[in-house]
Amino acid sequence: MRKLHVRPYLYYKFLNSLFLGLGVGSIFILYTPLQPSIFSLGGIFLAVGMLVLAKFYNKIMNIDSFFYITLFVEVIVLAFVVAFLILNYSYMSALLVYLGYQVTFVFGSYLVRMETIALKKTKIISMADVIKQKGYLVGLVLSYLFYKVLEWIDIDDKQVQVYDLHIALLALEIVIIFVIFRSFPKKVS
Repeated sequence: MRKLHVRPYLYYKFLNSLFLGLGVGSIFILYTPLQPSIFSLGGIFLAVGMLVLAKFYNKIMNIDSFFYITLFVEVIVLAFVVAFLILNYSYMSALLVYLGYQVTFVFGSYLVRMETIALKKTKIISMADVIKQKGYLVGLVLSYLFYKVLEWIDIDDKQVQVYDLHIALLALEIVIIFVIFRSFPKKVS
């Protein structure tokens, strides 16, 4: 049985949103090889996945499932960052990244609902949302600065820029997974 420690969880929310802010611009470069029909299939997968998951809410609306699903989502993110770094730019890497994001999005509604239940107090929920937006904003600013620094040192190739960013995203994702374990320690009996 696990419990939720709020302070490390709030750090997790910040880092998770920082990751999103850093990586959001790279998606347009990563997805270039994919045909538009793939996005339609991804949308169908997402809708069906969310529908199936919602059928199991009565079994997974607990702190242990919240921990394991949160960890699962972040391990998927780690896997597609590693896959991209290994496969570089290819149809397969674009497809794996897209599939990885779709899998993580399936759990989005559950994670938001469970977070509301786990945090309980409106003040803490508000803090989580504020911290999340701050992380996203910091990530966007850092992403912009990162790309501008690369341009300044004459690295203008968008694919090289996005690849270099993913090295930093890999390190950040490892820290995120560590913070998840700090956020959900096992209860001592």
